[in-house]
Amino acid sequence: MLGSVITALGIVGLLTFMLATLLIFASRKLYVAENIRLTQVEEMLPHNNCGACGFPSCHMFAEALVENQALPAKCSVSSDQDKNAIAIFLDVDKGQQVKHVARLACAGGKNVATVQAEYLGLQTCSAAAQVAGGGKTCFWGCLGLADCAKACTFNAIKMDDNGLPVVDESKCTACGDCVLACPKDLFSVKPVDQQLWVACKNLGQGDEILDHCKVACTACGRCAQDAPLNMITMENNLPNIHCGQGAGVSIANSKSMEKRKSIDRCPTGAIVWFDASGKAQRGASTRHIARHAPLSAEGS
Repeated sequence: MLGSVITALGIVGLLTFMLATLLIFASRKLYVAENIRLTQVEEMLPHNNCGACGFPSCHMFAEALVENQALPAKCSVSSDQDKNAIAIFLDVDKGQQVKHVARLACAGGKNVATVQAEYLGLQTCSAAAQVAGGGKTCFWGCLGLADCAKACTFNAIKMDDNGLPVVDESKCTACGDCVLACPKDLFSVKPVDQQLWVACKNLGQGDEILDHCKVACTACGRCAQDAPLNMITMENNLPNIHCGQGAGVSIANSKSMEKRKSIDRCPTGAIVWFDASGKAQRGASTRHIARHAPLSAEGS
């Protein structure tokens, strides 16, 4: 009996020794020296993991920086001081990156847009959108329940008094969380120097649309007529702004005043011009909307 116990203990001890030896060998064989530069660069990044740089995490962006596959300017969260520090540490150029911001394709707050039914369910846009589109008469309009603001981890979106999201461009990092959060697909991430913007997604046509929203695009086409050659085309009853190759006139290269003419004759202010402060400017022909209180539901 005692001999069996001793034998068992011996076998267990031998197996333990063999496994320990194997682990030591494996750890030495598979050891990868820590990249000190990678660690230091990662520590210099904001650790928001927002993905605005094009990489899923700050760690992966740090790897790209160390491997000279990206430049510090790609990080839209870091300050210029931090980007310069990374560039100096890696002995690379900081690079150039046009700031991108989130833009909302709707101006139909509750003071200018009607509702056809009162939604009383879970107070989120995603839930409301599942119930006949959310109760707003304009099917494409913002529902105003702040899913985008709640999703923004940078506190760059606030809801105004009329239930519309307002983007603070100084805080926006173009992470795209609001784009994913909006069930109406109203947010887009655009270069801040693309100052011309269509603040509407209504696909209808004609002045009868104004019975549902006073600031909707009626597809009149005046903006396209007044824009530089081929810069705006009407597609699906909405102006489509072209800013890439094949557009005839690039937004980045055409004169600012020529581009701004596109908003002057818009009767509803559905196409806007963002000034240097990020405030939307509307054309001289836009009808003045004086109403501040919410519109009544249709049929009431």
